[in-house]
Amino acid sequence: MKVLNKDELQIAERVLLEHIPRSYKVYGFLYGMNRNKPSTLEVVVDSWPEFKVILLRPDPKNKRAQDFMKKVSFYSMDEEVLRKMLREEVDWSTYFLVGGFDMSYLLTLKEVSAEKNVNHKGYTLVRLLYLPDISQLLTPDAESQLESRISSLNLSHVDIVNKTWKFGGNEKGYRNIKNLISNFPTCCILDTRGEPVAWILVYDYCALGILYTLPEHRGKGYAKVLISTMAKKLHAEGYPVYCFIEEDNEVSYKLFQNMGFTDDASYRALWFEFNF
Repeated sequence: MKVLNKDELQIAERVLLEHIPRSYKVYGFLYGMNRNKPSTLEVVVDSWPEFKVILLRPDPKNKRAQDFMKKVSFYSMDEEVLRKMLREEVDWSTYFLVGGFDMSYLLTLKEVSAEKNVNHKGYTLVRLLYLPDISQLLTPDAESQLESRISSLNLSHVDIVNKTWKFGGNEKGYRNIKNLISNFPTCCILDTRGEPVAWILVYDYCALGILYTLPEHRGKGYAKVLISTMAKKLHAEGYPVYCFIEEDNEVSYKLFQNMGFTDDASYRALWFEFNF
């Protein structure tokens, strides 16, 4: 096992790029870390420079880690190596969330949690959608009409975004949204008073997310404009352009598909909670 330093993180990012789209979640984390985005994670691999498993976990030396939900992510090319790393390199003594992992590894996670006498439950099941070519992106007709009202979120908007976020509404959600607005690209549509009525953010693993339109402003095509605008911005700045859509959210799935995003029909990712 090896904890990667800054130079090694750059190399690991290039390796993960070769395994897109299934490596997107971990690749997105490393993409942000390698561009000096704040992170409370450390990155470990089973061996170096060749590795079979790359795992992200809270950095015990980072004092800010306790301010955020305890999260673990991994990308694996070998199930047995993954099993060993989960046993030895993850702290099972307190609650944590494993996010965006390949559903095919669920049994391995359940078996290790049983060995550790730790309970578990599913959090959410998602599809992975991504934009392999920016030329496939649909530009909605309303984009030019709304151009003067397209802006970015600022810290005065943290509260409304947190309150309307499905996974927010609490203090940790507030800190998470504040971190995202402060450090990652955002896009919103303003009303005549300059207040946001629709928005989209980018998670710390560089995926599009938290797309929301206030109920009284729906049906005007704002979501399409936000997706198009943000996808172009991310592409221009070198970010990956992808998102996770919950399995039962058919409306959002069709929306992103119609915008030009594609998915691997055989792939599903999971978020799972342990030791709750």
